[in-house]
Amino acid sequence: MALRSDLSDIVIIDADVHVNDTPGALAPYCDMPWRLSLEAAQRLPHRYLSIPGYAPEFGGSLPVWPGGHKENRSVNSAAEMREQLSSLGVDVGIMFPDNLLLLATFPQRKYAAAIARAYNAWLLDNWCDKEQGLKGLIVAAPQDPADAAREIEKYKNEAGIVGVYLPCAGLPVLYGDEKYDPLFAAAEEAGLPILLHAVQTLNSAYPFNGLEQFETKFGRHALSHSLSLMMNMLRMIETGVPARYPDLKIAFIEGGLSWVPFMRMRLDKEYVERRREIPFYGGRPSQAIAKFYFGTQPVEEPENPQDFAKLIELYHGQDTTMFASDWPHHDFDHPQTILKSPLPLELKRKIMGGNAMNFFGIDARGQRTNLKGSR
Repeated sequence: MALRSDLSDIVIIDADVHVNDTPGALAPYCDMPWRLSLEAAQRLPHRYLSIPGYAPEFGGSLPVWPGGHKENRSVNSAAEMREQLSSLGVDVGIMFPDNLLLLATFPQRKYAAAIARAYNAWLLDNWCDKEQGLKGLIVAAPQDPADAAREIEKYKNEAGIVGVYLPCAGLPVLYGDEKYDPLFAAAEEAGLPILLHAVQTLNSAYPFNGLEQFETKFGRHALSHSLSLMMNMLRMIETGVPARYPDLKIAFIEGGLSWVPFMRMRLDKEYVERRREIPFYGGRPSQAIAKFYFGTQPVEEPENPQDFAKLIELYHGQDTTMFASDWPHHDFDHPQTILKSPLPLELKRKIMGGNAMNFFGIDARGQRTNLKGSR
């Protein structure tokens, strides 16, 4: 077990770890004729999040800088994931895909839905609860919200499933549009939270259609994740999703935290003059944002460490901030980043595990406390 300083009694729940979802692994679970596409993709050279016909290319060809990181780290089994998380001191890991982070960019509705169904079945068979503290999120294909709703209904009482992952990269229609209502309704009824996860891509959808202006990964990566989450949050606020689905828990993952105070303040400012356009809340948008949850990764590390506590205070995030590492990606955050920060001890307990237990409806071992029955 990794060193936890003098905080060994803190439960650590990692709200963002990634499994290696190769096309060959998913193929046996996929319906025909789409299985043939996965079998063909499996024979192609595998590059990091870049498999033609399965995980679309980021776009462009950036040089590998001397001393730079390697981006092709992956975890291939539940046993390997458990061993690695234990070495970091993590008790419970919430699993996202790797390649299917790019699912929203697929133009074919039926193909995207078929891959999502295959992933969900594969995840449950091979990862969820196969080792202690490994919990999964089913993938909802945004191209087919009705099919995603059926997947939520199918898996809602599986002990190994604790939420629903909504892909954000290259999303052509932002979450909040009424087309997603069946998905939101199904998740709320099932008692499963939804998690919007950002990732970089080059795509015609904003904000990814402007990233080609930057020559470096430094430029492309700096804004893409946060802007993607900001756009989706704004659309959900604008269309009243938090008011229409008051029991639906919503989290924003892999965009850091510093954009959240900006959104609270900016939307409240707009509300003063344009409140009649969003009559859903009976108050400022910040009251709705206060119910959202946020993953820490990539966590801000200000020059003055005390400013990190101030950042969380600015968006009232003491009860809604969840530790996320992004393991095993190159830019993962070690739990010690939070544990060694100058945050109060009780706040550390909340961020490292307590808030995640509330959000996912799980206990300290990852067991669901909100199951409505068994399949």
